[in-house]
Amino acid sequence: MSGKYTVKRFLSENAVIITFIVITVIAIPSSQLSANYIIQEMITRLGRNSFLVLALLLPIYAGMGLNFGMSLGAMAGQVGLILAVNWRISGIEGLLFAALVGTPIAVVVGWICGSILNRAKGREMVTSYMLAFFINGIYQFVVLYVMGMVIPIRSPAILLSRGYGIRNTLNLESVRQSLDTAWMLTIGPFSVPVVTFLVIASLCLFIVWFKRTKLGQDMRAVGYDMVVAEAAGIPVDRTRAISIVVSTVLACLGQIIFLQNMGNMATYNAHDQTSFFAVAAILVGGASVKKASLPNVFIGVVLLHLLFVISPRAGQNFFGSAMIGEYFRQFIGYGAIALSLVLYASKARREAVRVREVQYGHGGGKKAAGEAR
Repeated sequence: MSGKYTVKRFLSENAVIITFIVITVIAIPSSQLSANYIIQEMITRLGRNSFLVLALLLPIYAGMGLNFGMSLGAMAGQVGLILAVNWRISGIEGLLFAALVGTPIAVVVGWICGSILNRAKGREMVTSYMLAFFINGIYQFVVLYVMGMVIPIRSPAILLSRGYGIRNTLNLESVRQSLDTAWMLTIGPFSVPVVTFLVIASLCLFIVWFKRTKLGQDMRAVGYDMVVAEAAGIPVDRTRAISIVVSTVLACLGQIIFLQNMGNMATYNAHDQTSFFAVAAILVGGASVKKASLPNVFIGVVLLHLLFVISPRAGQNFFGSAMIGEYFRQFIGYGAIALSLVLYASKARREAVRVREVQYGHGGGKKAAGEAR
């Protein structure tokens, strides 16, 4: 009986990972892609996306759930890149300049986001999602009207023909893969962007160190129980706001890393899917609204993007249309988020029932709840 319960619990807690592994195992032979191509794509995508997904961890530790508002930081990073291209600052210097411009913006919008989320306790995820739409409107106004009209833009190559506003697509050739190619290690047929992975490793070490600091311990205490944390003298609202600020700044830096790898930027919607794909990745890696770890990040990035790589070709070979694979990719991404949230809600409900049973005795949970009413 105990063995069955353990297997059932394992399958329940890892349902998303198992589902993705099964789908991937079925799809890889159908895609007919070579192993070398798939491995190189995974190396590239790990370097491109991991920093953004790591930005989600601190708000989860603080009990604020999945930070859909991380796209605020992505917008700040994009403003920095626009100004770097405008002033023709190239290479790693251009990336550092973009980070210096974007970080203060990310701190401000992150603090605004954290303050608002403190007024929406228990509804942080949907509130951050709606707040991202609001800040997106301000970003669109700044990029479409303010830049070139109020903020001087010296480069005519990035301006719209009317003389103000930034073009729909921005060429980032001046900073394209400057971080990735700073030290490219060739191992057999594979190219590894060493500096990019060193940056990601540094962030992982920072997170491990941060969790052991007083502020990190406060965040975990707040995430566990806000009432107890407040009774212990921890400034709950301030701690929660700081977690969002740090997450937003990391999202800013992660978006810069992402876009320098891509080499171009869709000025008005490059940030739209930032939080969506990051959240999908960490959930696919086995994380939940209340619990996440570093392994969840990297497992999720590999599994999600492995499916992204093989699904268009598998759709082409299976159904004669690559678009089927594209639709399937979108469906899987949204489905991963939905399935994870449903499983988390179901697990939380079972845990509540278990606690009542322990408190009132087996079988007495319903009776005790009835007597309490």
